[in-house]
Amino acid sequence: MNDDNMTSIAQLREFLKLSKRAKFTSSDAGGAYHWIDQALGKFRYWSLKKGDRGIIKKYLVSMTGYSEPHIDHLIARKKEFGCIKKSERTQAKFERIYTAADIELIAEVDNAEGRRNGKATRKTFRDMLLLYGDIRFERLSKISVAHIYNIRGTRQYESKSLTYVKTNPVSTDIGIRKKPQPEGKPGYIRVDSVHQGDLDKEKGVYHINLVDEVTQTEVVTTVEGISEYFLLPALERAIEAFPFKIINFHSDNGSEYINKNVARLLQKLVSDQTKSRPRHSNDNPLAEGKNNFVIRRNYGYAHIPKQHAKEMDEFNQKYLNPYIFLHRQCAFPDEKIDERGKIKKGYKDYMAPCEKLLLIESVEQYLKEGITKETLKAQMMEKTHLVAAKEMQEQKRKLFANFRQKS
Repeated sequence: MNDDNMTSIAQLREFLKLSKRAKFTSSDAGGAYHWIDQALGKFRYWSLKKGDRGIIKKYLVSMTGYSEPHIDHLIARKKEFGCIKKSERTQAKFERIYTAADIELIAEVDNAEGRRNGKATRKTFRDMLLLYGDIRFERLSKISVAHIYNIRGTRQYESKSLTYVKTNPVSTDIGIRKKPQPEGKPGYIRVDSVHQGDLDKEKGVYHINLVDEVTQTEVVTTVEGISEYFLLPALERAIEAFPFKIINFHSDNGSEYINKNVARLLQKLVSDQTKSRPRHSNDNPLAEGKNNFVIRRNYGYAHIPKQHAKEMDEFNQKYLNPYIFLHRQCAFPDEKIDERGKIKKGYKDYMAPCEKLLLIESVEQYLKEGITKETLKAQMMEKTHLVAAKEMQEQKRKLFANFRQKS
């Protein structure tokens, strides 16, 4: 802007009358700030009377297109610092750490593992790098749990992600009513059954879910029904599948487990049988939690006809159970007792059940004959977490495709 011919307040007053209907704008903020700085000095703004200052301000507003508060702010800056300059951008620019390939890798792991929680997913990333040497996970091994959830909300991730009457009390002396206390030893098994729905009065399959309380080693077996004909062989196979000796067998008070035939079987295989106490909902929460996060997430809630029980049980033994034991990240509690004597649990440690088993002091004394720490480590290193998860998911898809084809 060139206003060298404007040298007096009277000229400015006349100019404002003539340009009342005109509107000026400035496209260059730096140039406008410099012109305002020069104008304030030329007209000796701070030595003028109040009315004349108002003429100067109206002139600046008219010539720049800025609002009166904006001009007031610039005048105050001139008074404080002696000049008016455009402020430099101070907002921090953060370098992008995780690439598009990393986001696709997160989606790949989530698709294979069923989109676990952030801590479990991060543990898989670290194991893939440190345990299996997969350098693709070098950056992801350092990612924060919060940022995993941030990435899961991005469009790029979403484009790659897949989205899939009370029991009557029975008076019986079988089993002891108490909550087991494993004291850090493996072999304390929690058991529960999950029904896969009814359709047209036809029963679906039943899943028998056995979980070790300390290591979270889990064995799932699928049967046509929970009568003794199906249940007894299934329990025997499941108990034999655990790599360590079974010390305790704990269930709810359902008649499928609290009966003489099951008791005789357990006397041969297990040293102790306990059952949940009434009005103590925390006596068997681990098995119930695994029902949701393992069985329901893999098999859903829809009806599956009982004629498919044998195929499903073969899938359990070949793919699901080995994946859970060797590769699925589980949260392990860190228990602290507060000043009132109440137990507080925090979940910071995530690892596969096999890892937890190997961390137990003198674990060899609990393992079954023919099983050693070396054989367990070798099994865990045969496949990476990601490969095992993808293989399990692929076989599951084939299993359900076979069901649809038969139906």
